[in-house]
Amino acid sequence: MISSFKLLILFCAVIPFSVSQTDVAPPPAADSCNGVFVSYVYGTGSKLKPTNKTHQAYRFESTLTVLNNGDRVLKSWRVFVGFKHDELLVSASNAVLVDGSSFPASVGNGTTFAGYPMSDLKTAIETAGDVTQMQVQVKLVGTQFGEAPPAVPLPDNISLVNDGFECPAASLQGTNEMQVCCPINPNFKSNLTGADEFLPRQSGDLTIMYDVIRTYDSNYWAQVTIANHNPLGRLDNWKLSFDWMNDEFIYAMKGAYPYMVDASDCIFGPQGTYYKDLDFANVLNCERRPTIIDLPPTKFNDTTLGQIPSCCRNGTILPPTMDPSKSTSSFQMQVFKMPPDLNRSELSPPQNWNINGTLNPNYKCGPPVRVSPSQFPDPSGLPSNRTAFASWQVVCNITQPKGVSPRCCVSFSAYYNASVIPCRTCACGCPSSTSRTCSETASAMLLPPEALLVPFENRTVMARAWADLKHWSVPDPMPCGDNCGVSINWHVYTDYTRGWSARITLFNWDETAFSDWFAAVEMDKAAAGFEKTYSFNGSLMTDVNNTIFMQGLPGLNYLVAETDGANPSKDPRVPGKQQTVISFTKKTTPGIKVAEGDGFPTKVFFNGEECALPSMFPKSSGNRKASSTILSVFLAVMAFILMQL
Repeated sequence: MISSFKLLILFCAVIPFSVSQTDVAPPPAADSCNGVFVSYVYGTGSKLKPTNKTHQAYRFESTLTVLNNGDRVLKSWRVFVGFKHDELLVSASNAVLVDGSSFPASVGNGTTFAGYPMSDLKTAIETAGDVTQMQVQVKLVGTQFGEAPPAVPLPDNISLVNDGFECPAASLQGTNEMQVCCPINPNFKSNLTGADEFLPRQSGDLTIMYDVIRTYDSNYWAQVTIANHNPLGRLDNWKLSFDWMNDEFIYAMKGAYPYMVDASDCIFGPQGTYYKDLDFANVLNCERRPTIIDLPPTKFNDTTLGQIPSCCRNGTILPPTMDPSKSTSSFQMQVFKMPPDLNRSELSPPQNWNINGTLNPNYKCGPPVRVSPSQFPDPSGLPSNRTAFASWQVVCNITQPKGVSPRCCVSFSAYYNASVIPCRTCACGCPSSTSRTCSETASAMLLPPEALLVPFENRTVMARAWADLKHWSVPDPMPCGDNCGVSINWHVYTDYTRGWSARITLFNWDETAFSDWFAAVEMDKAAAGFEKTYSFNGSLMTDVNNTIFMQGLPGLNYLVAETDGANPSKDPRVPGKQQTVISFTKKTTPGIKVAEGDGFPTKVFFNGEECALPSMFPKSSGNRKASSTILSVFLAVMAFILMQL
């Protein structure tokens, strides 16, 4: 038996320990949050090679935590992290980047994470406090610059960006942690009910639907539908890419085709080990990030590759304002899965979607979001619909990425000025050759009108001669070219009491011809006076303010590529050209000052791409009446002299 003295000593030893634990251990910060709790904790860091005194690189490891303490499911969670140390993110567990970037990704200006594969966070109420269903932790590994340990490279801010939530500025906890509690705005009206299983479909400039239409244990068929919703958006020769996350591969396709047909990654990878009896000679693509291209129209009726509605258009997707029947593109693909997803209900879409065209806007695509299953007309022709097994929506919007140059430019000219203001120097990017002898900063030289008809490299003599004639200085070195595939000249043609007119000319300097092209000009002060175009089909848009939409008439809707001159050995190459005159009335635009800038567009688009504009307008001489008087006197004197002969 234990003596009373020993029991007393044991009791006294236990009591202080228990009391001290209760007093010292504070409740977790998340316990006081009745919303979504987000934290960013910096873990470790170390110096990386090579040594650089001005821009030293350091490894960092951090953990981003998202915990749903609210009373409703947090669907498709998204968190912004305001990185500020030129971070290069190498990996992120349980998340993808919302902008569709693949790792490694430059995130120095901040980035938004979305959940993958766990995109929804349930509540404590419906899970009895099961943190594994309420919380996600994202392990981040990357490189940052300038913050040497023990300094801590924390971001500027962290916040939940889902609709309806309000996040104050994040607070610091010690030196290595940021926290924020984001409650839902009580005035926010969600269009979801408690019984809704899926998020509503979102709107955007371009949407991509990923619909699983047939599913088996080891593979499934998916239909991908690309739909254009922007009245000025467009794609030509589109290329679609995405990342497989679980070693999937494409076995067969209809309506489109991989840009690279290659099964070597499967043969030498885990796919070849698992599918021992599969003939990989028939597999189309095993790349982790495949690129998909459209098929030519000749394949539409092909029983093996075609016969998919809205397929086989050479990658052209027109704006709905131009032709709604050609504003979508579709294809199907058979996707093989890998363990442990060998169940017909285990379906996971690819991530990090990206789409681009030949000379089109830049699109930034978000992550796939699970939506209600799509419905399709029954192939039997019966008046019923067939429902997809699962559907995801990818929303893409037109952006202008930092540092990305446009691919078309505009020059200005007018009847009252003999010189043409050409496209800006390096309007579409400067030459990459290190041996160039042109200046990237010198302003573009004014040109005679005929210089617009020859390639930039053939304009030097014309530009110098024009400068000599006008007694202008010539920069040394001369300015670089615009390097644009398409240039557009806007010429103020006439200006009179009741109206005025302009002439627009399209020049295609590229090797690619454009079928079904369109152009659009935004004119803040003149669009209301638009009357008609004479060689194009033109109209004033109703869904885009102050914008005139133009396309080729039937038979004239093809802008040919640049071709050789009549004598290629000595003649410069000839651009493809289209031209029309546009008339305006002043009745609906009283007070318009055409020659002072009102007669020039504020934005110009070609096939959806916004073109670079000159930085100035042609100047009026201001003495046109005097010039007319001098000309009249000259003619009168000549007439008098002739009469005396």
